[in-house]
Amino acid sequence: MTDTAAANRNWFEQGGSAYARFRPEYPPELAAYLAAVAPDRRLAVDVGCGNGQLTKQLAGYFSSVAGFDPSADQIAHSVPQENVSYRCAPAEDLPLPSHSTSLVTAAQAAHWFDLPRFYSEVRRVAVPQAILALISYGVLRLDGELGARFAHFYWHEIGPYWPAERKLVDSGYATLDFPFAELESPPLAIQLEWDFAEFLGYVSTWSAVRSARDAGREDLLQRFATEVAELWGEPATRRSISWPVNMRIGRL
Repeated sequence: MTDTAAANRNWFEQGGSAYARFRPEYPPELAAYLAAVAPDRRLAVDVGCGNGQLTKQLAGYFSSVAGFDPSADQIAHSVPQENVSYRCAPAEDLPLPSHSTSLVTAAQAAHWFDLPRFYSEVRRVAVPQAILALISYGVLRLDGELGARFAHFYWHEIGPYWPAERKLVDSGYATLDFPFAELESPPLAIQLEWDFAEFLGYVSTWSAVRSARDAGREDLLQRFATEVAELWGEPATRRSISWPVNMRIGRL
């Protein structure tokens, strides 16, 4: 595909599977760390699991893993595994027995929860010394001019279309109430090599992009795609992209 064709394509009309296709995977060290600090490896629960990005990684360390999400569409795009179950359920009302869970995770999801109710539910389902991990990844990082153009788009152009809760993600949940004995988390990052299509496919999954389109700001999105295409060069070129992984980890 030429740069012109890449710029003219409407990258922001993605189907329901786009989230599963383009959301970055967490580094394998994350699941290994969480398993290491959990009191046992019987049951891990991933709340707000989406299509199961972290859920499936936990399955390599726990006998059973349960993923819960209120969106049936997200659950429909999860990949079945032998020791993993997926169900639609809100974070504040988990269909689990009391004192059954060794690890509760919420990856890129806690900013949507009713936190007092969620924390109460975590205390109900957790075994003694269980771990609660609120996980998020920060703003995408690119080098050079591409990085500068992306940062301007993120903070100044698409920024007004993010929901207010997005600020909690950008801060790594640092300002969230977290009434648990907190553990220091290791420094981790997601690191990928993406071509132009993968990069804009990821951007297309943002709720802010949907909001901008609903507001009639297709021009803003297409201008960004055109300018990034020019800076990217050959669309098949793979470039290094990273996201810092942020965590609030508590022991119950």
